[in-house]
Amino acid sequence: MRIIRLNLENQIKIKTHVVACIGYFDGLHLGHQALIQKTNELAATYHCESALITFEPDPWETIKGDKDIHHLSTMRQRINKSVTLGIKNIFILEFTKEMSELSPEEFVSRVLSKCNLKALVCGFDFHYGAKGAGNPVTLKEEHQFELYVVPEVEDEKGKISSTRISKLIEVGNVEEASELLGSPYELEGSVSYGRHIGTELGFPTANIVVSNEYIMPALGVYACYVWIDGRRFKAMVNLGHNPTLNYTRQISLEAHLLDFNENVYGSHVSIQFVRYLRPEFNFHNRNNLIMQLEQDRFMVRKVLK
Repeated sequence: MRIIRLNLENQIKIKTHVVACIGYFDGLHLGHQALIQKTNELAATYHCESALITFEPDPWETIKGDKDIHHLSTMRQRINKSVTLGIKNIFILEFTKEMSELSPEEFVSRVLSKCNLKALVCGFDFHYGAKGAGNPVTLKEEHQFELYVVPEVEDEKGKISSTRISKLIEVGNVEEASELLGSPYELEGSVSYGRHIGTELGFPTANIVVSNEYIMPALGVYACYVWIDGRRFKAMVNLGHNPTLNYTRQISLEAHLLDFNENVYGSHVSIQFVRYLRPEFNFHNRNNLIMQLEQDRFMVRKVLK
């Protein structure tokens, strides 16, 4: 697998022919996976390698100047998932203001021409070039490579899109979101030191710090899987302010790993959200909180049985 960064200044030119799909691919959901599947099929047909062309930063961040855009996945996650799905090369376009202002013709000649494309795969609603003036019709007119347009991917509720999935996650419907993603919604982070309140209650937790880039699920308690060093553990995860005993203004993400007793401070972990269990409550006393946590743990075992 190769990762190659391309910009308007460097003179890099991909030497071997590739079939590539292009897009931002946030979440790499089932709609995106249809593009990757077509890319892999065509790469085999043309006897060349597959590639994924993506952008960094998010084009909306460059065009609108908004630095507070949240995503379903980080670049690291998109790369890893692409490779899992069979992609051999990742081309990252460094999306500057200058690149955003290229005409559709200039984008092809100054950017896509570096990729040595045998064929390009895009979605039916793909736009490129200044003010989104380019589309699949203008791409087909370039005649520099074969173009394959993947139609809308939908289910009984409509189009599968990053926007739709984001809205589901924001209200806690991680089950439906995971179905559209093709895998559980997942946050990556690292374990940091907390105040050990959970340990005092008999429910030791790992305090997990994640990137501000993520779209965060609705506050509350979830049944999750937590991955540490390639091992998967059942976990009860609380996302919120801990109002009963340890109120924090900033939202915290704490995971109580079932049947686990190891020191994991500093470890890189992944949290996969399986089901929303309940909202976060402010309990009258410590005993009421402990009883609820025991019930939550029982439900996590039941859900993840």
